[in-house]
Amino acid sequence: MLNLLFLISLVSCSKNSIKEFQWPESTSAAVVTYVSIVEASYADSVSTGKEMTQRLNDLVNSPSQTNLIAARQAWLDAREPYLQTEVYRFYDGPIDHPDTGPEGLINAWPLDEAYIDYVDDDDTSGIINTQATIDAQTLASLNENGGEKNIATGYHAIEFLLWGQDLYNDSPGKRPYTDYLTNGAGTASNQDRRGAYLILVGNMLVGHLTQVHSQWVPNADYRVDFLANSHESFSKILTGMIVLSGFETGGERLQAALDAGQQEEEHSCFSDNTHRDMIQNVQGVANVWTGSYQKGDGTMISGIGIKDVVAQVAPDLAGRLDAQINKSLFLAQAIKTPFDQEIVPGSEGNARIQALVESLRAQENLLFEVFTTFGLSITIPE
Repeated sequence: MLNLLFLISLVSCSKNSIKEFQWPESTSAAVVTYVSIVEASYADSVSTGKEMTQRLNDLVNSPSQTNLIAARQAWLDAREPYLQTEVYRFYDGPIDHPDTGPEGLINAWPLDEAYIDYVDDDDTSGIINTQATIDAQTLASLNENGGEKNIATGYHAIEFLLWGQDLYNDSPGKRPYTDYLTNGAGTASNQDRRGAYLILVGNMLVGHLTQVHSQWVPNADYRVDFLANSHESFSKILTGMIVLSGFETGGERLQAALDAGQQEEEHSCFSDNTHRDMIQNVQGVANVWTGSYQKGDGTMISGIGIKDVVAQVAPDLAGRLDAQINKSLFLAQAIKTPFDQEIVPGSEGNARIQALVESLRAQENLLFEVFTTFGLSITIPE
């Protein structure tokens, strides 16, 4: 997981250099569009998160295969808008501010399953099978306590509690709904604690998403400041695009999995949903680039995008970058499921993943050109 300990820094050129560069008049309009997209996509993340928590409650209160399937689908649905928001990271904004940002409690990975619950070779492992208090303060304090894989909260903790370990080549995990039965007919121990844990992490997730969303709504202090400083904000927007494209998606999530060739290296390994992670991450970049976003209710936000601003300064560069983002999205959509079979060394899938990595790196390089063209610079983690 990338966090701000890697010291991503965005540095503008000197004041004189900024004055010499003629910012397009459309810059402010593009920032307005961006803020509208950010607010809407976080609103969708909160909404789908709330729907998911309802399904989690249904499962725990009335364990059945039907309710387990519904809870799993609600988790998959909740991932769709959130994954498109990851392009708003990497500039110390509300999601990953080093002091107040909850990103590590929302989407941290990779996750050591044995830190939360029983695993294949140890039926007593995990917080659930200890006497640890199951409350928000305790789980927040235990998240990444003692190691970055010691994940206790967030999407992937919920994913593991719904699917269990993925020990199969042709399917996701197969956790039975009976893990939540408390009438003596259940499987595994501590079913009541498991249910309490699942409901709690679902509620915590919605709370953290709401916290972030609240800073982007009209008249929120962060939003007002972001809109008031359009040149600085434009730089932040580009930072999110470039780091998500190359370092995070192309590197941490794809190249690392490709190099290891192991199930445990895929982003959503329990549900086999990693292909959607990749597609929606690239879609998030495309949203910001084009200035458009399809909301959960089907309506569209459409306005001046980053593409329009770049096109006013360097139309050829804008055209090349537009084509590259479209290529990356096409290659992400070409990934076959399950992802863990795509990364098997020597397979056809391996070549598909490598092609996407190379496209995202090319995308990153073109975004570097944008930084140079606009008189900006960015330090990318090694």
